[in-house]
Amino acid sequence: MAAVHLLNADLHCHSVHSDGSLPPDELARLAHAGGVQLWSLTDHDELAGQHAARAAAEALGMAYVCGVEVSISFLGETVHVLGLDVDPDHPGLNAGLARLRAGREHRAREMGESLARVGIHGAYEGARRYAGNPDLVSRTHFARFLVEHGHCASVHEVFQRYLKEGLPGFVPHHWAALGEAMQWIRDAGGLPVLAHPARYRFSPTEEWALFHEFVGHGGVGVEVTCGAHFPDEATRYAATAEEFGLLASRGSDFHAPGESRVAPGELPDLPARCTAVWTRWADRLQHLRPAAELA
Repeated sequence: MAAVHLLNADLHCHSVHSDGSLPPDELARLAHAGGVQLWSLTDHDELAGQHAARAAAEALGMAYVCGVEVSISFLGETVHVLGLDVDPDHPGLNAGLARLRAGREHRAREMGESLARVGIHGAYEGARRYAGNPDLVSRTHFARFLVEHGHCASVHEVFQRYLKEGLPGFVPHHWAALGEAMQWIRDAGGLPVLAHPARYRFSPTEEWALFHEFVGHGGVGVEVTCGAHFPDEATRYAATAEEFGLLASRGSDFHAPGESRVAPGELPDLPARCTAVWTRWADRLQHLRPAAELA
């Protein structure tokens, strides 16, 4: 399947404002060094890094859209929806995200208590030291602490041994409902994009229900090419995008050097059958590529 989307876009990255390891300006420089032309910082449930990310991107000559990754609960599974091109100062979106961050703090304390019961003490305090944003202590921060203290050799191993459902460090949490989170995004002027669908443990029927409800609430796109997808999965979700009339997005889901599967700028292109989400911003991207390559 030939690649036709020549724009190097990375619309899914994380900074120290959520569970990434780099501040927005350093992340922008890394993306630029990787050849990224269109970039978005999409921290989990947080918009604090947006103004710094935009300023750094524009200083480097990259086009930028403000983004966020919102945590959703759907059929007992945590699902992530990207809000791309949102207004980072929108009061309704910020109020909703603040509510989600408050729930994260309670969950993080419970995770620390759960790990202490299996002999891993000080995990909550240790995870907080890794978190640039004290309101967003995440499983990734716990994983980095456990690697540092020799409980596992890698972040991936920590998730497999401690942080998935049924394991000692896993604590379930109820996030936003799909419809309300997508309303926050749309009210803030953004495009809702379903993130890394291959990661979710849904049956085919449940996955169809997710896409059906996502489209029903005004969903616009789905991440087809991303750091969490293998080539066959990208092909599969290109077909799903076509079936549901969704635009295709591309993002590394980068968190940290040496920890993420791909760095910004290194992803394969979108499959040829896709219509890229950035066609919605073609008027802003004329200086990057001829209009024929964006439409």
